[in-house]
Amino acid sequence: MNKSLFLSIVHRLSTEVEYFRPTQDAVGRSSLSPLQKCTAAIRQLAYGGGADTVDEYVRLGETTAAKCLHHFTAAIIHLFGDQYLRQPTPEDLQRLLQIGEERGFPGMVGSIDCMHWKWKNCPSTWKGMYSRGTGKPTLVLEAVASYDLWIWHAFFGAPGTMNDLNILDRSPVFDDIINGIAPEVNFYVNGRKYNLAYYLTDGIYPKWATFIQSITLPQGPKNSLFAKKQESVRKDVERAFGVLQARFAVMNGTRTLLKNFKMMYLHLP
Repeated sequence: MNKSLFLSIVHRLSTEVEYFRPTQDAVGRSSLSPLQKCTAAIRQLAYGGGADTVDEYVRLGETTAAKCLHHFTAAIIHLFGDQYLRQPTPEDLQRLLQIGEERGFPGMVGSIDCMHWKWKNCPSTWKGMYSRGTGKPTLVLEAVASYDLWIWHAFFGAPGTMNDLNILDRSPVFDDIINGIAPEVNFYVNGRKYNLAYYLTDGIYPKWATFIQSITLPQGPKNSLFAKKQESVRKDVERAFGVLQARFAVMNGTRTLLKNFKMMYLHLP
């Protein structure tokens, strides 16, 4: 995270969130600064260390550092959720459709996939529900991402025993379509008009009109070209997962952060 962005977040939190406002105790000594609290939270997210790893760097105790992280993630969602945790506006949709057409997929608005990662400190009572064939408990994040790494949809918290299809059944990704409030989309392919946008997926997803998969064992130059293009563009969502894991080590399951469901604030709803 660059310095100017971080400082703008610190300023916003210190002026709009009570927990991050500077205060004084009964004898006039200043409390922990907003910069200390935000730095403690960001370091836990970025480096994947526990709350006790920031004590010397920012002079915070383990309990206080954990509280900083909880309040920080909750505040970020509260202050920036309307801007970043939202569905595409009509303008966004038009831009995504235009980019999709330029890349050879008219009507495409993104790629959908799931990411599984180990839940290191899963409570023993939940281990069976969250463990896959390896016997290790995992968490699952379903996401829709576009070419610019913007995640337009995320569904988190399903038991790790589920595969991508089971998670799709529980996901709200198509709620707007089911409820008849999805934005209208019009595009043409081979002279035929369509009014439903679609996502690029891998082979596990069902053959619905809203999903376009690659061609298994393509025969002929046309099918081979389509398969190559689809598999290339579909990697947008995989690239988004990769960037998340690279920027925020907490996503790698290397720490004890995900030990209780308070930390669900770390993930998009």
